[in-house]
Amino acid sequence: MNTPPPLRITHIGGPTTLIEVGGWRLLTDPTFDPPGRRYTFGWGTSSRKVTGPAIPAADLGPIHAVLLSHDHHGDNLDDTGRALLTGVDTVLTTVSGARRLGPATTGLRAGQTARLAHPGRPTIDVTATPCRHGPPLSGPIVGDVIGFALRWAGQRHGALWITGDTVLTHRVRDIATRIPVGTVLLHLGGVRFPVTGPLRYSMTARRAAQLCAALRPHTAIPVHYEGWQHFQEPRDVIEDAFAAAPAAIRDTVRWLPLGKPTTITA
Repeated sequence: MNTPPPLRITHIGGPTTLIEVGGWRLLTDPTFDPPGRRYTFGWGTSSRKVTGPAIPAADLGPIHAVLLSHDHHGDNLDDTGRALLTGVDTVLTTVSGARRLGPATTGLRAGQTARLAHPGRPTIDVTATPCRHGPPLSGPIVGDVIGFALRWAGQRHGALWITGDTVLTHRVRDIATRIPVGTVLLHLGGVRFPVTGPLRYSMTARRAAQLCAALRPHTAIPVHYEGWQHFQEPRDVIEDAFAAAPAAIRDTVRWLPLGKPTTITA
């Protein structure tokens, strides 16, 4: 029996991670601008970036594909990240994002699958998963967002799922019934803005614990919780929420040190 390829994940900051498996180097939601700038997100919302990337874009090395949950918010694709896209052969994102970014980008709707294939590397099937980046009926305001489920031969525990920026909805929860998930990258932060009051635009820690109770992943990795003013739930809030969960859920959480490759049992 062939030995499954090792999986390494490096959390670079915010939603940005480097995924390495079987010779592939995949980057999620590239954000590499320095801290200090304020970004607008439309409809009177804005936020300041307070922490820079743990690894500069110039030090990344070759990137074979970018998995971009959405292109229209600066905390998921900033100016430096946008420049990086021009040197990457494959960029997967939303259909509307692909129209904005140009013909070298592949747009996916939730449920559609793209295949990453290259001689000498395992074939990876990338399936877009549903997201709702805000409260009900907010889609026309917040725009299209997708997550990504990655499957390759030899995964012992199930797919690698990047949730993307989303609140917990029935469609997101249904992933647990359709895709066996081994490792999940949870986009958290409980995002909200003063102008829209209590409305949330990304998953809270409590909802993430509920999702993991349905998923039963082998490993749950929080991302998208630090580095920006509009992230309302930092690490201690996430830790408290999972501490209150059953041990089988609590023990799945793994915190990745920023900038350091971590081997994950896939």
